[in-house]
Amino acid sequence: MRADGSRMRQAPTKRLFERIYRIVRLIPRGTVATYGQIALHLGRCTPRLVGYALSALPFDGDIPWHRVINCKGMISLPRESQSAIAQRLLLEDEGILFDHQERVDLSRHGWAGPSPANGNNGETSDKGPHKS
Repeated sequence: MRADGSRMRQAPTKRLFERIYRIVRLIPRGTVATYGQIALHLGRCTPRLVGYALSALPFDGDIPWHRVINCKGMISLPRESQSAIAQRLLLEDEGILFDHQERVDLSRHGWAGPSPANGNNGETSDKGPHKS
């Protein structure tokens, strides 16, 4: 541990990021989850922290970061950024529809969340889409 204590904070954050990635990997093609929904499933996590974890990922990795959007059903990245454009294209390629206000209908495309059958170490829920 360093004198400033940063090493102690880094390990729990890395473990939390891995838990976030484990849940995000479960989101099926053609569905989306919200940052708040992922945070709620994990507990002791915030939607903002889920966003930080996803922003740390490489663009071409195996974690479907593009399937996580905000509670309004919108992409949270700056609208004209390359990442936002890529996220929208990836979602549309999976059959996700956007309305005229650039929102996804969470009641139609929202993921119900992980289930016990997924074997995700107790990070389970049978709840429908969350608006958090």
